[in-house]
Amino acid sequence: MDYEVPCIYGKTTTDPIEIEVPGSKSVTARALLLAAVAQGESVLRGAQFSNDCLTFINCLHALGVKCEVEGETIRIQGCGGKLSVKKARVNVGSAGTAARFITALLAFQDGCYELHCSEQMRSRPIQPLLDALVDTGAKITFLEEEGRFPFIIEGTREPADEITVDIEESSQFLSALLIASICVPDAMRIHHTGIHGLEYVRMTLAMMKAFDIDIAQTGNSYTVFGECHGREYDIEPDLSSAAYFYAANKILGTNIRVKGADECTLQGDRKFIQQLAGFDGGKMEMGSFSDQALTLAAIAPYLSKPTQITGVAHIRKQECDRLAAISDCLTALGIRKEDFMDGIKIWPGQPRAAELDTFGDHRVAMAFAITGLRTPGIVIRNAEVCSKTFKDFFTVLDSVCAKLTAK
Repeated sequence: MDYEVPCIYGKTTTDPIEIEVPGSKSVTARALLLAAVAQGESVLRGAQFSNDCLTFINCLHALGVKCEVEGETIRIQGCGGKLSVKKARVNVGSAGTAARFITALLAFQDGCYELHCSEQMRSRPIQPLLDALVDTGAKITFLEEEGRFPFIIEGTREPADEITVDIEESSQFLSALLIASICVPDAMRIHHTGIHGLEYVRMTLAMMKAFDIDIAQTGNSYTVFGECHGREYDIEPDLSSAAYFYAANKILGTNIRVKGADECTLQGDRKFIQQLAGFDGGKMEMGSFSDQALTLAAIAPYLSKPTQITGVAHIRKQECDRLAAISDCLTALGIRKEDFMDGIKIWPGQPRAAELDTFGDHRVAMAFAITGLRTPGIVIRNAEVCSKTFKDFFTVLDSVCAKLTAK
């Protein structure tokens, strides 16, 4: 599906408009794993049902974890840290969080599991997590390329009680180990090197405590003491999705508000939304909310001063090379820019009409759709990729545009 973005600049009302976005993908994924390893039943409300989260649920089903979906609520009967299924073939698709979390979970089980994924997921980082799991005693057998999916993982009955993981490529490696270590009978001590994405690690720790897990932290080391108890848990709205509409406010002068966004406390993207309000160009270090690098790049041409995005070298290894995608889209739009290994500098300018490739990446599609709200003739190719996290994004965007331009 190609989507021609409606240019509504100069035609909009300043009356407040409230919209809803799906639940947070990051919070939903963590809640799914916590509920799966907990003792007793958990009820997760406001969950996201994007392709990624549905893939995660399917993985849990394949591993014998009972999950019942009712509207935006998921009931999960926890396994108490011990999966009933000892042998399974699991496909994590393109869901990066599920890929890391499920892999860590299986390393601490008494079983043998075959893990597969999409073609896109094969190129995303997993080796540092696998290295840490092998150090705990798990056995990994690669079925094709060394260090990548697909592989067979055999869990360990007697895991090491102390491990180290490098998180420079992804903080999900540490979050996966923290939650999965609940399955270990005794306390586990986890150390990390690297500082990437610690905002997401803080989210993980806060949610673990909400599920009654004891955690002691000293610097870059964490000691996790089971147990995990099932509970009722409300999932925050997804601020990564909300940020597109606050970016639209920035370039249109509109007053779109996302229901529940002001009460969100777990997600690092709240910092981006806060900083965006007073930002009109300059340097922004985006390591703690890197999903929004695309969003800022997409509206940077409309700001009065050059914008430099820094601290996001790791996004070159996400669904696509996101810095390269930004650069290609800006070139197509006729915008001056300078590329760096860890970011990009963008000069103000009026974008031209263009058809923009999404590179199979949902965030490219959604971010550069915002550019088109102020420039006619921008078309987003393969816009359906947004279903990875926000399947109704373009329907919601059409509704917002209609409300903003209603006479």
